[in-house]
Amino acid sequence: MIGQTQIVRNMALLRIIAGSLEIAAGIFMVRSGRVTVALQINGILGLVGPMILTAVSFLGLTGLAGRISLEKLGIVGMGVLLILLGTR
Repeated sequence: MIGQTQIVRNMALLRIIAGSLEIAAGIFMVRSGRVTVALQINGILGLVGPMILTAVSFLGLTGLAGRISLEKLGIVGMGVLLILLGTR
């Protein structure tokens, strides 16, 4: 079983990668100097963001799986689902 420290490291690594993608996209937007390209890049980021949220949340839930009740785990999972639905 993966230890708690490794799960936290993986969660942080995913967030660092996501942040790096956001910064790189911002640089590409500025360098392109065109609204159409910037809008396309923003659209791609709009697809990547929820995937990162889901992946990080999944990692966190797997880390909690043995320590909290199934009901509470379900509530947290539903919260993630509601966030994804609310931001569509």
